[in-house]
Amino acid sequence: MPDLRVNDYLRQHIRTVPDWPAPGVQFRDITPLLQNPKVFRVLIDAFVQRYMERDLRPDVVAGLDARGFIIGAVVAYELGVGFVPIRKKGKLPFTTVEETYELEYGSATVELHSDAVQPGDRVLLVDDLIATGGTMMAGKKLLEKLGARVMEGAAIVDLPELKGSERLRESGLTLYTLVDFAGG
Repeated sequence: MPDLRVNDYLRQHIRTVPDWPAPGVQFRDITPLLQNPKVFRVLIDAFVQRYMERDLRPDVVAGLDARGFIIGAVVAYELGVGFVPIRKKGKLPFTTVEETYELEYGSATVELHSDAVQPGDRVLLVDDLIATGGTMMAGKKLLEKLGARVMEGAAIVDLPELKGSERLRESGLTLYTLVDFAGG
C-alpha cells in the first residue's frame, strides 16, 4: 500500500489538461513528476522500496511504450535487474512476438523481442497510467507467450472509472498504483 503522504505529494505534481486529446477528456500529464528532480526521486523511490522486498523482487522489469520506459528503466537500474521494452509494432529490430488489442476506435499492436525474457522469469510490468487496461493486458500476454510470469503490474496513475484496473485484476494480475483519480 502506498504511503498516503507520498500519494498526495505525487498527486500535487500531476497536471490535469482538460479536453485533451478530445473534448470531455481530463488528461493526466505526468511530465511535471519527471521535470523536478526531487519529485522524480520520490516517485522512483516509491516503486523501488516496494520491489526491493524479497517476495516482490522481479528478475526483470518490462516497460510499456513509451512512458513506461522512463519509469521502468530507472526502477530496473535501481533494483539491479534487466529492463526490456514492449514497443509499438514495427519499432524493434530483432525477431519479435506481437499482441494486438482493441482501442476505443480500432486496434493497436505491441511487440517484444523473442529473447527478451526467459521461461520462468518473474517480471514487473510498468506503465505510467492504467486507463482501459488494454496496453498492460497486451504486455502481460506477450510476456506469458515467452513463458515469463508477470508478478505484478505497476503504474503511477489509476483511472478506475475506465475499469481497466478492474479488468486487469479479474485476469489475475496484481496491480500496484500510486495515485488514483477516481471520479475525475
